[in-house]
Amino acid sequence: MKPLLVEYGRAAYMTGLAHRVRQPEQNGPHPTVVMLHGRHGTEDVTWVFAPALPPDWLLIAPRGIEWEPEKPDDTAGYSWLIQQDHIPAQSGRWPSLADFRDAVEALTYFVKSLPDVYGADPERIYLLGFSQGAAAALSLALAQPELVRGVASLVGFVPEVPEHVADSRPLAHKPIWMGVGTADDRIPLHLAQRTAQTLRQAGATLSYHEYNTGHKLNSAGMKDLRAWWEGLGGE
Repeated sequence: MKPLLVEYGRAAYMTGLAHRVRQPEQNGPHPTVVMLHGRHGTEDVTWVFAPALPPDWLLIAPRGIEWEPEKPDDTAGYSWLIQQDHIPAQSGRWPSLADFRDAVEALTYFVKSLPDVYGADPERIYLLGFSQGAAAALSLALAQPELVRGVASLVGFVPEVPEHVADSRPLAHKPIWMGVGTADDRIPLHLAQRTAQTLRQAGATLSYHEYNTGHKLNSAGMKDLRAWWEGLGGE
């Protein structure tokens, strides 16, 4: 069954973001994965990763907070950054944790609403993010670690994190999976490797994987991602 699109009504109002959701048949509370799309994405695109996720979990994909008009390469969609001059291609620098403040605020409200709206288990809410969505997911985990049980980062990066934030170990013992492309032309390998270092500094239990691919998760990555979810067991 195709995940339900929610743009209007009680659920959209209570969560604060349009989204697609696939609800389990059994009663809750449900272990949950919140899937965050990349730049120029929508709530539709992250469902390609659903086959690697537990089939009986609540899956939900919110829409980004800022519409980005069509670009010369004919891509258009939503972003997790409000101020587009903070996009690396335009500014020459990578976003900081502060740049994702609006995304963190919107996602905090969204995640907190899920137990009441969809019966999510507040102790078992995981995030999955692709590219910029991974940056938003990691920003939320760093800023509101009590809301997040773990994170899967797919060809993404962690924003620039102040040293004192990482040293405070906000991600202590949280499972984080990272899949990166060695030939990624959008998220350079050195940045992905620096992200891994930052996450370890912040205390995460990191499962880090490099794949001979570009800005995507290949079949080997999907297999490893599925095995990681299965390995969480009773997490």
